[in-house]
Amino acid sequence: MKRRYLLEISAETLEAALAAQRGGADRVELCGNLNLGGVTPSVELMRAVRAQLRIPIFGMIRPRGGEFVYSEAEFAEMKRSIGEAKQAGVGGVVAGVLTSDGSVDMERTRELVALARPLPLTFHRAFDDCRDLRRALEEVISTGASRILTSGGAQSAVEGAAVLAELVAAAGNRITIVPGAGISASNIAMVAKQTGAREFHSGLGSVLPYGSPDYKEFEAEVKKLTDQLTSLP
Repeated sequence: MKRRYLLEISAETLEAALAAQRGGADRVELCGNLNLGGVTPSVELMRAVRAQLRIPIFGMIRPRGGEFVYSEAEFAEMKRSIGEAKQAGVGGVVAGVLTSDGSVDMERTRELVALARPLPLTFHRAFDDCRDLRRALEEVISTGASRILTSGGAQSAVEGAAVLAELVAAAGNRITIVPGAGISASNIAMVAKQTGAREFHSGLGSVLPYGSPDYKEFEAEVKKLTDQLTSLP
């Protein structure tokens, strides 16, 4: 029976992506260096994961760690990376660009959305660095992005649950709000109930250290997350 909820797991290796799939994940967000919050993975990794996974893969498009205001050279790199990700066969891309005043850089984000088409673009947690999340929601919607990955501006989705619920309600069917940050099997059901969201993101960084080679444990934790979602009404 298909779940009413979707689980996305971030992974930085082929082994982690395969473990996420075995654990029941619906989608993998493929990143390089999750210790930096995730950057663009290599083309070779994208191709290798695409060749071995049955589930959709969204590729992170982020030239470096740190803040989300990018130079012309960095933005050009992002555009090249989207082309490479499409050639590698990913099912979507994940990116976010801000202006120096803490707003969504709508012009650049529209350009990335257009480059990514027909693939969907998820606006990542750069969103949480915006000064006004309600305004930022409307800005991201206007760019044509398909999803927003967010913790509601808080350190974790649990702490930001009330704001996430407001964002889900305000978004309606115009864009999908994907709660993420600190989500584990112990709290995903509560976040689902409190926010009304239908898609969720976890890197399991609060349970297992990023880069851990214990893929059996990683798979088991993903399975716990999927079991929690399956049990929800």
